[in-house]
Amino acid sequence: MGYNHQSSYTDIWEVRVKKHRQRQKKEQDRLEQSALPNILLIVLLYISPCCCLLVDVVVVVPVVVVYVVVYLSEAEHLEQEDPEQSRLVFQLDGDQWTDFPRELQWRTYLREWHVSGTRISRLPAFLSLFTQLTVLEIPKNTITELPPEIGKLAALRELNVSFNRLSKVPPELGDCENLKRLELTGNHNLSDLPFELSGLKQLVHLDVAENRFVSIPICALRMSGLQLLDLSDNLLTDLPQDMDRLEQLVTLFLQKNDVSYLPHCLAEITTLKMIVVNGDALTCCPTRLCRNPDIKYTQHIKEEEEEEEEVKDSREKEFIEAYVSSLKDRGENMCIIIYIKLNL
Repeated sequence: MGYNHQSSYTDIWEVRVKKHRQRQKKEQDRLEQSALPNILLIVLLYISPCCCLLVDVVVVVPVVVVYVVVYLSEAEHLEQEDPEQSRLVFQLDGDQWTDFPRELQWRTYLREWHVSGTRISRLPAFLSLFTQLTVLEIPKNTITELPPEIGKLAALRELNVSFNRLSKVPPELGDCENLKRLELTGNHNLSDLPFELSGLKQLVHLDVAENRFVSIPICALRMSGLQLLDLSDNLLTDLPQDMDRLEQLVTLFLQKNDVSYLPHCLAEITTLKMIVVNGDALTCCPTRLCRNPDIKYTQHIKEEEEEEEEVKDSREKEFIEAYVSSLKDRGENMCIIIYIKLNL
């Protein structure tokens, strides 16, 4: 039988065609892979809040873009499974910091700021861009003022500017209608709050302890949802007769003031569980409060060392707050703790 040249040529041709197609497929795959950064960049222009930072990075290190896309996808997955794991938080602490990092202005997707123990004296001008911010915790810095732009943080729920150097609060803060917790403790030069804060109807916690208030701010009496009001360690001498406006008040801290009497209107607040007041200055207390069988008397001993006193006061405050919580859970009646200063 003779050799079939035509069959041999056909086999050789089919092998060559097959190899050619394999090379074409590899080349196509290579081109697609090389185009990946450009495709990802187009996607990021629509979905990434940091796209303006990534444009230059993509050209030099394309793998960074791939990483960011994976991160965003993972964050979205976590949010569906457990929202607590996907909180976007910015943290900064240490006295080496005198200003906010410039790169922060492009991370407007952040939900929380936690900044403490720095030498930062002012908030950045780009603060108003963070419209999704819900928590602004900036205690123990050297901040001297809050900018009016803070009123644009419509989603803000918690603001803590304790132990800074504020002397006033901007009226624009009253535009943060979702605010539930406001802490201004220990600014020392703060003596009043603007009337515009009356618009904070959702506020449940107001702490202005360790300042220079001579009376309860008018705006505070119009915060109808207020549950805790801390005015301890100020310059109060009396309380207004219309405090029963605070129909949902549960806890009232008045210790370390010179309040000489408690107004009768306090007995009209049915939600009130605890009043803490100095006993050495108190000369008059409504009968309905004094005859309450749940009244507790305790002594506050003034220590020689100020540092020890601060630690003691901190522990006492934590105990009182925990005690109030337990009273609320048990449905107990009102409790008044009278602090008596003793010089030993």
